[in-house]
Amino acid sequence: MQSYTIGQAARLLGVSPDTARRWADAGRVATHRDEAGRRLIDGRALAAFSIEVAQGAHTEDGETYTSARNAFPGIVTAVKLGDVAAQVEIQAGPHRLVSLLTREAVDELGLQVGMRATARVKSTSVHIDRA
Repeated sequence: MQSYTIGQAARLLGVSPDTARRWADAGRVATHRDEAGRRLIDGRALAAFSIEVAQGAHTEDGETYTSARNAFPGIVTAVKLGDVAAQVEIQAGPHRLVSLLTREAVDELGLQVGMRATARVKSTSVHIDRA
């Protein structure tokens, strides 16, 4: 069975290595050590934990992001404005999501590079919620 380092697990979960380490220290996910002394997480345990994390995703103030399944909370990395249309890019953990929407929607949401936002994916459409 494949095992993952704390850093690899953090990237897969879309969190910092410090967060993954705190979760392991708190016993939320089991770890073991390899011959070199590195902490590893069993692949099956990480898969189950990733589902648990996704189902209980919360903001820093404890509010739930959404009950929708395909929601990707992240940070706005680019906003390209045209006269009528706009393109917004969000980095959500290891995922880069791009949404094409109206300029009016971007203006109403006040989307700017560096702010938190959530990309919601339904089929081939990506919708943006301001966090």
